[in-house]
Amino acid sequence: MLVTYSQAQALHVPRPYVLRGVMTQPREIPARAEQLLDAVRAAGHDIRSPQDFGRGPLLGVHTEDYVSFLEAAAARWQAEEGDTGPVMPVTAALRRTASRPSSARGLAGWYLASASVGIEAGTWEAMAGAANCAMEAAEAVRTGAGEAYAICRPPGHHAYADLAGGYCYLNNAAIAAQHLAGTMGRVAVLDVDVHHGNGTQDIFYARSDVLFVSLHADPDLAYPFYAGRAEECGEGAGLGCNLNLPLPAGVGDGPYLQELDRGLAAIQAFNPAALVVSLGFDAFEGDSSRLLAVTTPGFAQIGDRIGALRLPTVLVQEGGYAVDHLAANLTSFLTGFLACRHG
Repeated sequence: MLVTYSQAQALHVPRPYVLRGVMTQPREIPARAEQLLDAVRAAGHDIRSPQDFGRGPLLGVHTEDYVSFLEAAAARWQAEEGDTGPVMPVTAALRRTASRPSSARGLAGWYLASASVGIEAGTWEAMAGAANCAMEAAEAVRTGAGEAYAICRPPGHHAYADLAGGYCYLNNAAIAAQHLAGTMGRVAVLDVDVHHGNGTQDIFYARSDVLFVSLHADPDLAYPFYAGRAEECGEGAGLGCNLNLPLPAGVGDGPYLQELDRGLAAIQAFNPAALVVSLGFDAFEGDSSRLLAVTTPGFAQIGDRIGALRLPTVLVQEGGYAVDHLAANLTSFLTGFLACRHG
């Protein structure tokens, strides 16, 4: 299987930030990608560095002013603030008015939802590298590969068209889905990260050509809190093309797989030309999120069920923060996914 990874992703090294009044070590660290790479190397997969696809794919899902902010934020922050530390919001904008600020400090609050998405030297290169990986995998599938896996960090599914949040800046899965929708036809996006993919949902919420299905911990209890409920079904042309399957805290393999089957049935009914999977491993029982309780063998069953759709599939890495278990969980998922398709 083709695997795409950009060394530029290692340039994003988040610093500690304040969370609930406590200085907190970031969980989205370079070691995550290193563990995933170790797993695919051990399995003998074909690892490829992506080409640079430029701004075009980014602008397919993000606004130009947002992308320009992300690219220039670190340098502008240092020039205006005299600060080599990360670009972080002083206060996040409510956006109830059209008064978009012009200063570096004001724009940080306009485009960054929280301190979890600080930007410093290397962050832009890393997020652009991750987006290029998603595009490389999508282009491989578009041109005939049955499946491809993009190791993406920082992850992307919490990123809106013009807002970063939850460790996410550019929405890698949405970028891949948009490329496939523009070249292959209808696309389904399946998000199995423990947190709802609120950015992906918002980007496609009024679209009839992209189905978004998400299994995630109940947003009453888990980030992003303000999206991911079952009654969110899409709007306008996209009404009926959004399916949220929130899960109670502590759910393990059996109930999770039952809800996954519901989501997969919706995907089959949609009859897409291709599938994008936002692949998170933070539903794992040992993840620091402590929200769900999927086991390592359970990820093989998840992979098996997704693989059984036999759709051209782009796997896009999202979360998963039990670093010492990432390799085992990815190996388990890919074993089930590929055995079903090629066994």
